[in-house]
Amino acid sequence: MNPGIWGLKRFLILKNNIDIYFFSGTGNTLLVAGKISEKLSSAGYKVKLLPIEKTNPSEVNVGNTIGLAFPVAVQSTYPFVWDFIENLPEGNGTEIFMFDTLAAFSGGIVGALKTFLLKKKYIPVGAKEIKMPSNFLTVSGNSGKNRKKVAKGLQAAEKYAGELINGTASWGRIPVLCKVLFLLGTSKSVWKSLSEKTGMSVSEDKCIKCGLCARLCPVNNIEMKEYPVFSKKCQLCMRCISFCPSKAILKCGREVKSYRAVEAPALI
Repeated sequence: MNPGIWGLKRFLILKNNIDIYFFSGTGNTLLVAGKISEKLSSAGYKVKLLPIEKTNPSEVNVGNTIGLAFPVAVQSTYPFVWDFIENLPEGNGTEIFMFDTLAAFSGGIVGALKTFLLKKKYIPVGAKEIKMPSNFLTVSGNSGKNRKKVAKGLQAAEKYAGELINGTASWGRIPVLCKVLFLLGTSKSVWKSLSEKTGMSVSEDKCIKCGLCARLCPVNNIEMKEYPVFSKKCQLCMRCISFCPSKAILKCGREVKSYRAVEAPALI
């Protein structure tokens, strides 16, 4: 039997504690994390959902089973999520699993993350990529299609949680292409270019000065003065656009269609 899988099963039976560290931009990952937490909890495990952007990685308890959850971005994930992962304490045999949400394809995260965690002395026991609606390409009139995607994604999440419980989850092989996509997805120059080309701004005519965008931003890129002021640290998580109650946030100076899977209070 795979020692990593056996380790997860043994650990859960003995210690029964799972901490899932997650980041969710528009709510997709939070929905999936909630479904997985619900399934694990119903089986008797003690599960905590902990926001990555509000957690000091040095305080992660490696005495518990750890889950990592996040959206895919640029075939990998957001730089601040990688910063959190890179600053995790040494695992010393801690079992760890991951899941991400994506609209289409990643390629640069699952293998790279497994390689990194192995070097940091964790035992990778399960990885799952779950398709959910895109937070960039949502168009009007597709709410029904989005609901079907969410329902299918939550079914996949529940199945994955069952595999973790039963000890049948797996963390797949590491393809060669993964290394190339990982380097692309973690390149500072790539992210700087994306931030500059798709920069956010505000329509003062529409803005109601509620400050919600500043409260939601995970990298403190928005300062609330009379109107929101955007810095140059944006990582395109789409929270500000998706949750703005007056649709006042612009991308490249243009209004865009927005998508959100939860309401704002769930992420504050």
